[in-house]
Amino acid sequence: MPTLARFNGIVVRMFFLAAEHNPPHVHVYCGDQVAAIDIKTRQLIDGSIPQREAALAREWIAANEAALLEIWETQQFKKLGPLL
Repeated sequence: MPTLARFNGIVVRMFFLAAEHNPPHVHVYCGDQVAAIDIKTRQLIDGSIPQREAALAREWIAANEAALLEIWETQQFKKLGPLL
C-alpha cells in the first residue's frame, strides 16, 4: 500500500484498486489507530483516529481531492505534499 503523504504524525495511504472497493477513499494512520475516509465526502467510512488528526486529514484530503481521485482512477501513485 503506497504512502501518499506524512504530516503531523499522520500517514496517508491508498490500496491498489484490485484490493479495494468504492467509494474512493484513503487510509489514515495515526499511531496504532487507522481510519478510512471517503475522498469526496470526507466522511469516516471505517475505523477511528483522534478528532484533531481526523480534522487535519480531512483538510488535507480537501486540498488534494483532484490528485487523490486521479490516483484512485489511474493507479499511478505519487507522493503528495504535507498539509501546510
